[in-house]
Amino acid sequence: MPGGRLTHEDRLRIATWLAERLGYAEIARRLGRPTSTISREVARNGGPGAYLADRAQQAAGRRARRRGPIQVAEAPADEVVRGFVDRFAILLSGTGLPRMPARVFVCLLTTDAGSLTAAELGRRLQVSPASVSKAIGYLEGMELVGRRPDPGGRRERYFIDDDVWLRAWRADTGAHADLAEAARHGIEIFGAATPAGTRLGQMAQFFARISDLMGGSRLTDAVLGDALTMIAALLHAARPLTMDELATALDWPRERAIGALDAIDQRPAIADPLALHRTGRGTYSVTTRPDRLSPAQREALRAR
Repeated sequence: MPGGRLTHEDRLRIATWLAERLGYAEIARRLGRPTSTISREVARNGGPGAYLADRAQQAAGRRARRRGPIQVAEAPADEVVRGFVDRFAILLSGTGLPRMPARVFVCLLTTDAGSLTAAELGRRLQVSPASVSKAIGYLEGMELVGRRPDPGGRRERYFIDDDVWLRAWRADTGAHADLAEAARHGIEIFGAATPAGTRLGQMAQFFARISDLMGGSRLTDAVLGDALTMIAALLHAARPLTMDELATALDWPRERAIGALDAIDQRPAIADPLALHRTGRGTYSVTTRPDRLSPAQREALRAR
């Protein structure tokens, strides 16, 4: 049943859907479970590529026998909770989240009920309703908090969705990629040999690497392999080629070629130390990345 322990049938379905390359969020939706339940279940049983329903069921049985009777933990005192909320909120403030939204976020994160009304938040944090309302508005704007009607009345309850960390991860990954792309555009404007171009090159390299590391799991091995083949093809051709020319030469469907080029756009570090160059005539080529060599290094190489 929803909220209870996973059954053997649930695990068989998870194994089937993993084989179909469904994401954790979609599997959770189909089973009526939190996404975190599915991600923990798969992670503790070998990961997406090694998950086996029968083995996972046996492991769950062993864990249940070791745990024995369920023990109900004693709830911590209110002052202990408030102290933790305040300390955690200070750490979150260091990441750029304002203090009051940070306190509300941690309060929601640590509630056993899973959601709280504005009045309950105000009582727990000992702040005014206006402060809670303003903090909730800020958190909703960042998609960190959701709301739903309170079944027992006309008020609304606020909660943190299980997918909040995945959304935050993706948002950061996209922002880092945008910064890297903007810095590369700046190199074209100021010139790679200028002091500004050098600094922008270092910035582009830094944020591209962060984006690559954070977003690496989004590309399958097959797509990554296609991207590397595409780079090799353009390097071997030594001339700009259109999408159709590339697809024909590689004997690929056009969609496959598009996917490989899109992968390079999403993760420019794939091509390092080369960069994909797209012209207005619809052709593609590869060039050396201007941020890989300093002005002095480029000058020394030209002198030789």
